[in-house]
Amino acid sequence: MEETKELVKYITSGIQEKKGRGIVVVDMSGIDGSICKYFVICEGNSPMQVDAITDSISDTVREALHEKPVRVVGQENALWVAMDYVDVMVHIFVPDMREYYHLEDLWEDAALTRIPDLD
Repeated sequence: MEETKELVKYITSGIQEKKGRGIVVVDMSGIDGSICKYFVICEGNSPMQVDAITDSISDTVREALHEKPVRVVGQENALWVAMDYVDVMVHIFVPDMREYYHLEDLWEDAALTRIPDLD
């Protein structure tokens, strides 16, 4: 479990490196049948920033933990990019897509941790 928390820490760092905002960590480790232990959700202001955040997460995690995502989808249009690190799923949205899907609200019994934006 400590390795997973370390992964979440580096993912968050990669997001903050490119000024990603609205970071929410959804702890699903106590939910039976969940597809992973954590969701990390954030947003960028534009598809270009979403793409930059995706690259930053990938680089940060690879350098720190020598891990690569199993799969990355959505980079073609970069409105919603999902990165699969097996125990952690990362979702990077543009604001209107994030508002539309409300992933943070799908699991009412999951604990949410909101990470303050860096200015």
